[in-house]
This record gives sequence, C-alpha cells and structure tokens, in this order.
Amino acid sequence: MKTATRLPLLATLEGVLLAIAIGWLLWVGQAILLPIIAAIITLYILSAAAGGLGRVPGFGWTPGWLRRVIVLLLFLGGAVALSAMVTSNVTQAVSSLPVYAENIEALVARTAGRLGFAEEPAWESLRVFVAERINIGVLAGQLLGVLSSLGGQVLLVVLYAAFLFVERGAFERKLTLAFGDSERRDRARAFLEAANERIGNYLVVKTVVNIMLGVISLAVMLLLGIDFAVFWAVLIALLNYIPYIGSLVGVAFPVLLALAQFGSLGIALVALIGLTIAQQVIGSVVEPRMMSKTFNLSTFVVLLSLSFWASIWGLAGAILAVPMTSILVIVLAEIEATRPVAVMLSADGRV
Repeated sequence: MKTATRLPLLATLEGVLLAIAIGWLLWVGQAILLPIIAAIITLYILSAAAGGLGRVPGFGWTPGWLRRVIVLLLFLGGAVALSAMVTSNVTQAVSSLPVYAENIEALVARTAGRLGFAEEPAWESLRVFVAERINIGVLAGQLLGVLSSLGGQVLLVVLYAAFLFVERGAFERKLTLAFGDSERRDRARAFLEAANERIGNYLVVKTVVNIMLGVISLAVMLLLGIDFAVFWAVLIALLNYIPYIGSLVGVAFPVLLALAQFGSLGIALVALIGLTIAQQVIGSVVEPRMMSKTFNLSTFVVLLSLSFWASIWGLAGAILAVPMTSILVIVLAEIEATRPVAVMLSADGRV
C-alpha cells in the first residue's frame, strides 16, 4: 500500500521537476530559441503566401520553387524597408523630444492654470523636480540600445526563416528516407499536411486581420497628422498578436504622441476614439468571422500562456504566446492519444 501511494507522488514530483527544468532551459536559452521559434512561425506564413500566390492570375503556371523565391524576396525586401523605417523614425523622434517636452509642459501649465494651481509655489517646485530627473538624452540612448538589440534579433529571424524556407523543398525527399515503410511514410505525411494546413491557415488569417487593423489605424493617424503614422500602424498590427492587452498598448502609444505633438487634449481624445473604434470593429466583427474555428482557445488558457511566455521572454514572448499555444493545440488535436488534452485547452471542445 505504501508503495502504491508513493508511486503517484513520485510521478507528480518528477513532473514538477521536469516542468521547472524546461522553464529554466527556456529562460536561459532565450537568445537561441526565440529567433528559431519566430522563424518557424514566419515559415508557415511564407509557405501559405507562396501557395496563395499560385492562385493569383498569371502565377498559376509558375513552379513551386519560383513562387517560394518571389515570396522570400518580398519578405527580405519588407524586412529591410521596415528596419530602415524604424531607424529613420527613431532618429527623428529623438530630435523632436525637446519640442514634445515643451508641448507637454505647456499643456500641463494651462491645465494647472484652469484648475487654479498655477500660482501655488508647489507647482513650480514640482515642475523643476520632474525636469531635473527626466534626462531626455539618457532616455534616447536607452531607446536606441533596445532597438539595436531588437534589430539583431530580427536579423536572426530573417536569416533562419530564409534558410528554412529554401530547404523546405527537400523535405519530401527527407521524409521518404526517414520512413522507409510506405505506410508509415504516408501516415506521417498525412499528419504533417493536416497540421501544417491548420497552422498555416490560422497564422495567415491572423496576419491578414492585423494588416487590416494596421491600414485602418494608419488612415486615422494620417487624417489627424500624427507623426510617424506608418511606424505606429506597424506597431499596432504587431501588438495585435497579443489578445486583450496588445490592442490597448497599441492605441496608447500614438495617443500619447498626439498629446505631446499637439499639446492638445482634444486631438488626443479624437485619436483615442478613432483608433479604439478601429480596434473594436476588427476585433469584434471582422476577426471572429475570419478566424472561425482556427482560433478556439479557452480564455483562461490564453491568459495563462500570456503570463507564462511574457514572464520568460518578455514582450516577444507575449507576441508569440497565442500563435505558439494555437500551434500546440492543433498538433495535439491531430494526435489521437493527446486529442483529449486539446479538447480541454479549447474554448468549446471543438478541435
């Protein structure tokens, strides 16, 4: 009886220790694992784009390798253009920081005057206190350092994704060599095709939805004349991969910039309303219709995955959390033995 009682306890202890070890390895290996996982997710999007290109009039006759080359070149060109845009916008933003600081100070002074605080000695003391402790030069240097590190990570992702994309054409031959038995090979191929199709569909649909949100947000910001509108639109589209929290953060940045740029609560409020409406239309109307069954995760599982991956890999982990969890559920659903786990992780049990 004692042995029978100890066995479940021992298995539980081993499971806990294994989970701790995996979490520690993920945290320690962030610099290596993060670009690889991001590259694999990018690979699915590129592969689906190459397949979709074959359905475009004029490209149906092109061989698969040529479509992959075209998509890869477009991806590399987009990555280079995005990098150049970010660098240019950051440089302009750093040079504009003193103007933004003056606008904010003038706005606060006007607001304090309307509330009757401008004549109080405490107001001037507070203004001097804040000005002495906010060093624009230091903040700009820290921002450039973060962007430099991020640029290195993005470069690794681009390189990994490019090489994986090129080598994907040889996967069929490798599968044949790995599984000599034709029955096992066909079974493995069927599983991979089903999983890859569902994963690719989810990532492509989510990416298209985010692009739509970015375009609408760009139109709103251009109408209001907000600086660096293209950069903020790209950031909003990227942060929309993070459910619930990402949309709020994505709206906050351009609204705060509008406040600093114009020194006007009215324009900032209009920007907030316009961008929030765009978020609600895309998130509540367009995305549910397009995602259909491709996104079927329990809300609790989504929040848990966000907390886990954000605590290990920070912002990058939060962005990749839902795509990685969705991929995991799709793979578990395709394996008969682990299908019950996928059902428990889903929102309504339909996987």
